[in-house]
Amino acid sequence: MPFKVSWLGWTLVVVIALLAGFYAAQRSASSVPQLTSGTWLPQPRPLEDFSLTDESGRPFHLADLGGQPTIVFFGFTHCPDVCPTTLARLAQITKSAGIPGLRVVLVSVDPTRDTPQVLQQYVHAFSPSFKGLTGTPTEIEHVTRQFNVAVQRVDLGGGDYTMDHSAVISLLDDKARQVALFTPPFEAATVAADLRNVADKLRS
Repeated sequence: MPFKVSWLGWTLVVVIALLAGFYAAQRSASSVPQLTSGTWLPQPRPLEDFSLTDESGRPFHLADLGGQPTIVFFGFTHCPDVCPTTLARLAQITKSAGIPGLRVVLVSVDPTRDTPQVLQQYVHAFSPSFKGLTGTPTEIEHVTRQFNVAVQRVDLGGGDYTMDHSAVISLLDDKARQVALFTPPFEAATVAADLRNVADKLRS
């Protein structure tokens, strides 16, 4: 009899533990925001430090991305369509989302042509609050790898070239951790609604 009671007791403990684990997993899954236009990462993704230069010619590091939520987009000023269209949408999105301190940062994938001065004129044409970052090819490559952004130079002949690159948008929280990804097409109203829904998760 003692053996049977002990066996039954352990069985109940195992069943309760399994149910508790299932409940915790379900609760955790339900706590992950469901985005209409993007994907919220299961866990915030920390980034490694980097060294770039902003549109004012000042050094810019990972720590400078902290303190407020940030949208990061990779592009270049000679881009004929995708980049200017995306930045124009981001100007609409940040205005419509109404999240205090939300900023947009363009990281150039064409550091040869995109000097700080060129970037400043370019990004501020979309919004005075937008920032532009550039650096050496090695520095840019380090950052693109972190964000899993594919970049390839395509020669057009006659010394001209363009840059093929991923058009993904990354959302960072105020600890400079990657928390969500958005992929084209970027519908301003939809993305803005998603941002409003996760606004409380972007700040510590």
